[in-house]
Amino acid sequence: MRLSDFDFPFDPSLVALHPFEPRDQARLLILRRDTGKIRHGRIADLPALLGRGDLLVANDTKVLPARLMARRVDTGKQVEVLLVRPLDDTAWEIMAKGRFRVGQRLEFAPDAIATILRRDQTGTVIRIDSMRTFREIMDERGRMPLPPYIKRAPMPEDRHWYQTTFAREDGAIAAPTAGLHLTERLRTRLSEHGIEWATITLHVGPGTFKPVTTSRIEEHRMEAERCILSEATALVVNRARERHGRVVAIGTTAVRTLESSIREDGRIGAYSGETALFITPGYRFRVINALLTNFHLPKSTLLMLVSAFAGVERVREAYRVAVQERYRFYSYGDAMLIL
Repeated sequence: MRLSDFDFPFDPSLVALHPFEPRDQARLLILRRDTGKIRHGRIADLPALLGRGDLLVANDTKVLPARLMARRVDTGKQVEVLLVRPLDDTAWEIMAKGRFRVGQRLEFAPDAIATILRRDQTGTVIRIDSMRTFREIMDERGRMPLPPYIKRAPMPEDRHWYQTTFAREDGAIAAPTAGLHLTERLRTRLSEHGIEWATITLHVGPGTFKPVTTSRIEEHRMEAERCILSEATALVVNRARERHGRVVAIGTTAVRTLESSIREDGRIGAYSGETALFITPGYRFRVINALLTNFHLPKSTLLMLVSAFAGVERVREAYRVAVQERYRFYSYGDAMLIL
């Protein structure tokens, strides 16, 4: 398919700069895959929209305050650094704009100096010399890595806002945004309605948001991301499928992890590794039956996944309606439930 098939007219004023409070009162567009029918509601309506025996599967990754300012020791110039992922106890892959060379040093704090070990097309790696861990330095000095379409500086409140209420496993540099809507109160109500809960972990990295630059989407290659699906989650998912309950993915990262964990016998198996699964229209979904997802960027791999699940024309119409009805878009925006 062509990249242009996933473009749509968009009003930048619809980009949400702050989350809706309380989270479960954000708007919800409900789309039926079979008929294309569209309804409007709130996230808090989920218990009435799902049924007893359905299973919600969410991503419990925890977003790191991974955006830090550093001082170039050679020039004294301040640079912004995004810590992408740890390679060992003291080495990290980073993203930073500007010219750097191997051996150059960056000061994150008076007691934390890092040296550039590698700077090439494959990425940039630094090693820190400090009595403290990078995690401790992030907690003290880091800011949440808000996506660039949120045109404001990170605020202290973003440490709460840009984190799901069930985040548990450190490792992401972007939030699994569909999960941002789920409050403890809503999860309690879902449980009281007989709707079950399970988690996977996918540490969201830059690959999820890597722009598609090829005119034909089939030529795009996703970057691998670390994901984990436990034995306990595999058991719960398989039981839900056996009783014909719906497996409802909370976000595209949950979809990719679940669909990467299917075994040859058709059952879900525990999985710990990487996934570079790129889901586009024509993909045959083998695990999920419904999807809760935010509204995504035009021409993004996330929009392609949603279009694969609900149909290109159905999603195009849903997005037209969302823009017309002035739904709030992207990470802090409203959501769509595809049934």
